Amino acid sequence: MTNPKPARLQHFAVEVSDPDRSIEWYRRMLGFKLTERHAAYENPNIPVELTFMRLGQVHHELVIVHNPAKTYRPKPSLPEDDVDGPPMFHHFALECDSRDDWLALLDHVRAEGATIVRGPVLHSFVQPRGDGSWGENEAVYILDPDGHRIELFCDLATIDSDGTHINARGERMIGTTTDEL
Repeated sequence: MTNPKPARLQHFAVEVSDPDRSIEWYRRMLGFKLTERHAAYENPNIPVELTFMRLGQVHHELVIVHNPAKTYRPKPSLPEDDVDGPPMFHHFALECDSRDDWLALLDHVRAEGATIVRGPVLHSFVQPRGDGSWGENEAVYILDPDGHRIELFCDLATIDSDGTHINARGERMIGTTTDEL
């Protein structure tokens, strides 16, 4: 193997100000299940609280991290309002298996009162109802209790061997190409 690389992105860790509130929110809003929780210094090498949560059968897909020694302050709701401070992640994304599943989840997060900061939107610059952006997928962006932006999406394009994007219906999206094959 000339260029070793990981096979996939498997989990995301997010720092939170109130782990109990966040655990409840991720359970209620997105259906995560608790795998296990650990106190700060339970392992002498780990000075933070860790909560492992999952959607499926793997041990964890989300890690909730809390530093009990830290003073937390609210972050801006919108990325464009976050104009001072260290670099932060913009969002993480959770994929639905189908558009019907995505629409059902969208109904659920609305009914639960999620803060929606963008969407629903079709990320596309070639489809007539697209928003001019990229990915050929439908998405909505919500905020967790600490203001972390989460994309909920379906139908992300795949990349054909010639670099053309293929939408969820199997259609080649003429005018699209990828930079690196």
